[in-house]
Parts: sequence; structure tokens; C-alpha cells
Amino acid sequence: MKLKPLLTSAALALAVALPSVAVAQDVINLRATANSNENDEDYDGLVVFKNYVENASNGAITVELFIGTQLCSNGAECLQGVADGSIDIFVTTSGGAAGIFPYVQIFDLPYLMADDRVAEEVLTSTDLVAQLRAKALEDSGDTIRIMTIGNTGGWRNFANTVRPIENPEDLAGLKIRTVVADLPQELVRALGASPTPIPWPELFTSLQTGVVEGTKNGITDIMGMKFPDAGLQYVTLDGHAYMAAIWVMNNEVFKSMSPELQRVVVDGFAALQQATFASPKRKSISAYQEFVADGGNLYVPSPEQKQAFQDAAAPVYDWFAENVDGGEEMLANFRAAIAEAEADVNARRDAELN
Repeated sequence: MKLKPLLTSAALALAVALPSVAVAQDVINLRATANSNENDEDYDGLVVFKNYVENASNGAITVELFIGTQLCSNGAECLQGVADGSIDIFVTTSGGAAGIFPYVQIFDLPYLMADDRVAEEVLTSTDLVAQLRAKALEDSGDTIRIMTIGNTGGWRNFANTVRPIENPEDLAGLKIRTVVADLPQELVRALGASPTPIPWPELFTSLQTGVVEGTKNGITDIMGMKFPDAGLQYVTLDGHAYMAAIWVMNNEVFKSMSPELQRVVVDGFAALQQATFASPKRKSISAYQEFVADGGNLYVPSPEQKQAFQDAAAPVYDWFAENVDGGEEMLANFRAAIAEAEADVNARRDAELN
């Protein structure tokens, strides 16, 4: 779907303040796609990116948005499109990219990042994204460039149709839907449940018919897909994984731009990242309210129960280090980035309290 320029009075005011970039003789058109819909954080981010880049480049760059599966239907297919140049920009989850870049599954490692503030610090102020970018460029033959990492849907929580989940033992025997990637299946298995890979479009019917009894999703996805109508009524806010959105671009297209236009694109992705950080926070408020109002059971684990979940999930860290190419190094990098982020966030908190 090609969108008309999204210029509000506020956007026009912003454009006046943006650095001026001379219009190139040949306009660069970027084809950007997300396998989601217009209610998704990915779409919010792309609208911000499009508006910023088109204004800041003074029309030297246009951005054409394709929301859904018009250009490609899944992570592997879309990433191949970025690699061969038929797609310029794409957003993928860690699960969607795991088949090509297995180490991005670090974001599915459970219970490592404490909250949004720490997660956002990891993604904006540490070397983690640069490390992932360098590794992805090397592994893709310099074709796929990670531009930024944002959020899509908040945090993953366990949800099911059968019973409240207050402790890890309560998951025993439940059939939990996962993506095809290995790590989420290892997590479900470590907690005593049965991992059942199911394509996203089939999840509603699978919950309704009992093919699966639970899932690992954020509340906005749960309510957006109307899973309570399929019998899902118990959500435990264990926050086991940050739902990272990995934004990639064809490297040749990026490198072919002038330094001035490269800067515009990089700044556009920074604006996109901030938009995707904010969007799930706002949308989750009404989603939780709707879930409870419709009779849903929302459980918040105590710190002791949260620690019990983390202890039960410990084998997943060893599995990642031993079975993912470069996993040990990437896990160490991830832990170091989290420790750095926590120290910086806590220092600012202390300053704010004084």
C-alpha cells in the first residue's frame, strides 16, 4: 500500500527545523515493508521514518510503505529480498531472523533485562547493536545491514486457556505455542511445558480447538488478535523476553548514498526507534484494561516467584552458548551490555533522587 505524504502542521514545523539537504538529481525511492498491520508498532515506526527522511532530505529520498505480505510473507523470504535488493528496508523479530542470524536470539533469552529503561539503554547506549551489525554484515556478504533495534509489542508473557500460572511448576504439561526458532522451544521445555510451533495466522484456531493451550505474547498482540474469544483467559506478567524489532536495510543502497543522505537515514531510524519504544507502552494500557474488563485473569508474580522462573530457565543460557554459532561470545556481550546499561540507569536514578 503506497501512502500519501503524512504531513501535519506539527510535521511541517519539524521539517523547518531539520537540516537542509540539497535535492539530488535522481530521487532515491526506498521500498520498506513490515509483515504486520496498521495497528502495529512497526507501522508507527515506519510512518515516523518516512516523514522524517522525506522532509530532512528535502525530497531527495522518498519512502514507499508496504504493510502486510505484498512483497514477502515471512522473515526468511523478506531477508532474502533485502539481500538481493528487491526490498530496501524490512523489520524482523529475533525469531524471524534466527534461521539466518541465529545469534539475534539473545533477545529471546529469558529474564535478563529488568525493564524498559534498561532494555532501551542497552539498545541506544551500548555497543551491542554495532556488534550485531558487524556480524550480520559479515555473515550476509555485506548485503544486510542492521540499522537499529526497537520494540514490537512490549514484553513476552505466558498466557493460556487452562489455569493461572503463578510458579514455573504451573506450566507443567501445557502445550505452549512457539515460533519455529529453537530457543523459544528450549525455554518452554525447560519450564516443563510442551513447545508446539504454530504459524501466527493459525494461532487463534489452535487455541480454540485445543491444539495448543497457551502462548508467549505481549498483551497488545493478544487483544489485537482477539485471543480471549478463542478461550485465552490467563496472563502471567513474567516479562520473560523483550520483543525486539530488528530493522535491516540493503547495505549497497545505504552505502551508495552521499554522507549527507546517509546521516538523514540514520537519524530517521533513530526517530523510528524512539517511536517503537513509546508505542507499546501507550497501547498496552487499554489492552490490559480490556482484557480484565472481559473477565481475563491477570497475575503479577512476586519478586521471589520471578526469581523462581529465572532459575528454572537457567538451562537455556547454556543451550544458547553451546548450540548457537558464536553463542558464547554473544551471550557474554549481551550480559556485559546489560551490566553497563544497569549501571548507567542506576546512576541517573540516583542523581534524579538527590
